[in-house]
Amino acid sequence: MARLAMRKKDEKRAALVKKYAAKRNELRTRSVDMKLSDEERQEARTKLNKLPKNSAPARQRNRCALTGRPRGFLGKFGLCRNEFRRLASFGQIPGVTKSSW
Repeated sequence: MARLAMRKKDEKRAALVKKYAAKRNELRTRSVDMKLSDEERQEARTKLNKLPKNSAPARQRNRCALTGRPRGFLGKFGLCRNEFRRLASFGQIPGVTKSSW
């Protein structure tokens, strides 16, 4: 199980990503828009750099909803591979069955 502090830190990052998403997208489009002058594009890049680091989507980590494990994450279910296998073998995930041949 992941440390509680790591899970809380990731929740804060998710909130920052959501909060600054619109502003970040607008500044990014302005920084690469060739119709604007060089000064305006540079100003947009400077403002983009001044946003909090943790508001970048790349700094957010996918984690298991139950344990907070960062590795072996299955995005379709929001679980790590260990918890997915445990829940699937008990039949607690609808539509998932253990294969046998």
